[in-house]
Amino acid sequence: MGAGWGFPKGRGALERWLEAERGQLPLWLPIAFGGGITAWFVLDDARQWAGFLLAALGLALLGAILPGRAGRALLVAGLLLAAGCGSIWWRAQSVSAPVLARPEVVAFDADVVRVDALTARGLVRLVLAPVARADLPPKLRVNVEAGAVPAGMAAGARVTLRARLVPPPGPSVPGAYDFRRVAWFDGIGATGKALDGIRLRRAPARPGQDLRAALSAHIESRLPSSAGGIASALATGDEGAISEADSEAMRRAGLAHLLSVSGLHVTAVTGAAMLVVLRLLALSPWLALRVRLPLVAAAAGALAAIGYTWLTGGQVPTIRSCVAALLVLVALSLGREALTLRLVAAGAMVVLLLWPESLAGPSFQLSFTAVAAIVALHESPHMRRWFEAREEGLARRIARGAGSLLLTGILVELALMPIGLFHFHKGGVYGAVANIVAIPLTTFVVMPLEALALIADLVGAGAPFWWLTGKAMALLLWIAHAVADAPGSVAALPVMPAGAFAAMVAGGLWIGLWRTRVRMLGLVPLCIGALWAAITPGPDLLITGDGRHAALRMADGSFALLRDRAGDFTRQVLSENGGVEADALAALADSADARCSPDLCVVEVVRGGRHWRIAATRSAYPVAWRQLVAVCAASDVVVSERRLPRACHPRWLRLDRGNLTQTGGTAVSFADGSVRRVRNRGRHPWLDPPTVEPPFSAAKGDRR
Repeated sequence: MGAGWGFPKGRGALERWLEAERGQLPLWLPIAFGGGITAWFVLDDARQWAGFLLAALGLALLGAILPGRAGRALLVAGLLLAAGCGSIWWRAQSVSAPVLARPEVVAFDADVVRVDALTARGLVRLVLAPVARADLPPKLRVNVEAGAVPAGMAAGARVTLRARLVPPPGPSVPGAYDFRRVAWFDGIGATGKALDGIRLRRAPARPGQDLRAALSAHIESRLPSSAGGIASALATGDEGAISEADSEAMRRAGLAHLLSVSGLHVTAVTGAAMLVVLRLLALSPWLALRVRLPLVAAAAGALAAIGYTWLTGGQVPTIRSCVAALLVLVALSLGREALTLRLVAAGAMVVLLLWPESLAGPSFQLSFTAVAAIVALHESPHMRRWFEAREEGLARRIARGAGSLLLTGILVELALMPIGLFHFHKGGVYGAVANIVAIPLTTFVVMPLEALALIADLVGAGAPFWWLTGKAMALLLWIAHAVADAPGSVAALPVMPAGAFAAMVAGGLWIGLWRTRVRMLGLVPLCIGALWAAITPGPDLLITGDGRHAALRMADGSFALLRDRAGDFTRQVLSENGGVEADALAALADSADARCSPDLCVVEVVRGGRHWRIAATRSAYPVAWRQLVAVCAASDVVVSERRLPRACHPRWLRLDRGNLTQTGGTAVSFADGSVRRVRNRGRHPWLDPPTVEPPFSAAKGDRR
């Protein structure tokens, strides 16, 4: 008989282990809270959510009954699991707002809530609040051609426009980005594009108050193209002027984090403010002797962090970094160690309490995983002994510092790889090497030069500093493109099961947060998850939710598109989820295995030791009834953007407009016969939201 709760020997061993790890137990508080949030996203409906809450409270009750530290751990874990599930459930209901029922063309008046210039795309993105229109969602997002935006456009203005609006789209295919969920928590009930010019009916109450937009425009006027876009992103968080080619190079090189205002940027601003204030105040002997200058410098750093967060738009990643910076400053003021895993856990807990939905997004996962990996590595006694400062020659100090940066970069890349592959289906391989140069270049060269240029512009002397900033930006972009274009620079994975991702996350947390030898048990789920992800076959056929576009894996592993004229966004989605590069997508009509007319394609592939025949319509024009029925009977899978005749009976799958409307985008693997669909039976609020729709005349865009 084994030892358990009823056997003192088993309880004693568990208690001794928890006692040895007592300093690490607080690190699991946000993990337990996040576990409750995760359960709400994974489970389907209110009945299952309520069941989870009862189970978590039952776990807490069990912990209250059991003695010792283990009982207290169960009690706290159960309460936090229930609190996490309850918080995201409440949050999802509290942001409830109606969504547009179907695509419409509408003319309406609206107040401007936010203005984002997408300079590289020639667009301006507006977040609008329709005025006196109960038949429209309370908040919309509309793209407008840059030339059609009137002068004086800013938050607080009132405009008149005519736009084609659509409900927030869900994922095109399984595993793709779910904008519908993100829009729900942002309160956006429709997106679209303005069809005509926008008329400004009322200027903002205080013209020129949008400091963020004005600063972005000023920076972009000093630096051309993507250099100005990156400089603007560093100062205000506005990435709209960065070209898609440069943005993609930054992502492939593992440098995309430099474009998103987060910990690196907030830390640089906070540290610079503290250094300047401390050095200036130290010039006064009277102040140096009578005032705690580090405390004053910390207060200045806190003000700088808060001001920078406000200037960059107050986005969740920036606020998250600001909270972490403030916690560091509090620790410094109290004489505590500044960077510890407890501090990281406290920051994560604050963010999850305020925005529990952020746990499901890659931004939260990437940023906190990176910081936790760095801190855990440098808290390790082995790392401290190896990389601690010591009396040695300059060359050895440089080599030791470079080794520390390289090891840290490799660890961070390994820690972030599962997250990147799960969300984006690809990850940079050489990011650790690129960041060794790019992070110091950005932190100690680009940002200080840009700050000096902006300050010098106050007296009209910024040109030399802008020239130097441009050269530094050119070097940064050269690094990005050189790394991105290197052979094997990107690891691609078409699909990662959620279970495999969860196993790797659990294993990584177990290894990183415990300190005794038991942490090595985390290698078991970590390796199982990695192996599971590696052996999971990618999809052989991807079909978008409207049935218009399909991508088929060919014998050589490449993908071929049903329609030659698929847009860039569609090509990107299909390539990412297929695990190939977008420029590697060929036309199905050019394949030797396909027989295509302008209206219909039939292709045969061999998978799993058998032949599969796939038929797909390519246009909205009808195919002769008898011919179509005969093709259906001879095919295993039939795909169409329209409803197929009732007499169409393929041997396995019929994916026409009627079926795809119910299931959404579909991924098919012939080898194991699996079919994954976007739409499940869940009752999350964004899947079945309250809807509104304008009357017929307004829907046609008629002005009242």
